[in-house]
Amino acid sequence: MTFSLVGRCARTGMLGAVVTTSAISVGARCQHTRAGIGAALTQHRTDPRLGPLALDLLAKGLAAGEAMQALVAATPHRHWRQLALIDAAGRTAVYSGANVRGEKGEAQGRDCAAIANIVRSAALPDAMVAAFEKSPGLPLARRLLDALEAGEAAGGERQPVVSAALLVAHRESFAYVDLRVDDHAQPIAELSRLWSTYAPEADAYVVRAVDPEQAVPPPGMKIG
Repeated sequence: MTFSLVGRCARTGMLGAVVTTSAISVGARCQHTRAGIGAALTQHRTDPRLGPLALDLLAKGLAAGEAMQALVAATPHRHWRQLALIDAAGRTAVYSGANVRGEKGEAQGRDCAAIANIVRSAALPDAMVAAFEKSPGLPLARRLLDALEAGEAAGGERQPVVSAALLVAHRESFAYVDLRVDDHAQPIAELSRLWSTYAPEADAYVVRAVDPEQAVPPPGMKIG
């Protein structure tokens, strides 16, 4: 009942993840990123602890495949989990346990990997990867959203999705983008709208944090 993708921008080094599901609050559970390290997805009988653990393994210098092997080996209920990883070099790894239910699929491409469970087509992750790879010159957030939209167009879930989330890390310890939609009739479209609204301000919010003396107030804001 979830489909998602992790991706990397080769131009900027940004790392991110995007996810949607027919349950509420998917962004609080499934996606994890760390600047300069990688991005992780954990879904199906989701264990949110696995995301930070995966990133810790990558931070120790393991490649995505090695980190996935170690993560799966350390997971007692591994047969219920579905996982995806990407490291800072763009290497990817995916895993679907034997107990992952329904129509499920995995796909890996250049700087990306997609996973899905309880969806209408096992080919859905392939459509997501193709959409992500199509426009390498676009911002990573937009490419991730394009992948999510492609997954929905390829069949989506068997139940209507109600939540969606976008998470991107860049150079700082805090997220470059962290947008979530919950309990919404069209969460993917709403997430895309939120990104379009946030995109012009994304860099400015980083400047306000790391160099406030150079921060420029948004249009219309008066500084007393």
